[in-house]
Amino acid sequence: MIMRLRVALVAGILAGSGCTTSGLGGGGGIVPSLGGGDSSASSGKVATRNINAMDGGLIGGSIGSGLSDSDRRKALEAEYRALEYGQGGQAVAWKGEGRSGEVVAAQPYRVGSQDCRQYSQTVFTSGTPLTARGTACRNADGSWTPLT
Repeated sequence: MIMRLRVALVAGILAGSGCTTSGLGGGGGIVPSLGGGDSSASSGKVATRNINAMDGGLIGGSIGSGLSDSDRRKALEAEYRALEYGQGGQAVAWKGEGRSGEVVAAQPYRVGSQDCRQYSQTVFTSGTPLTARGTACRNADGSWTPLT
């Protein structure tokens, strides 16, 4: 119910105001790793908190069924990296235990004081690729809230 209210609120704001694009995160297409490569323990904790705050993201829906916990985590980390650091339209790939996928975020736009992005998550399996689409907005603490 709250999620539908948020979606309706964002849709109403978008319909009634001009959206502007804004730059987020690192430039130049560099997408940092969220595990192991960062020497700062506090930075790793923040990334983990922000990923957990995504409440399953798009991968938490039907396209994530059948994924192992490890694959689901890699897919969710890719969602976060695409939203936070990804260049608009460029894929952020992930590879798991027999499954892989990619997340593509559109250019960010501003709704009130929040940066939002539309994005898609595609999971590649032995059959037809499965794709889910949604929108997420960035919170003041750096976490993203999916509006799907």
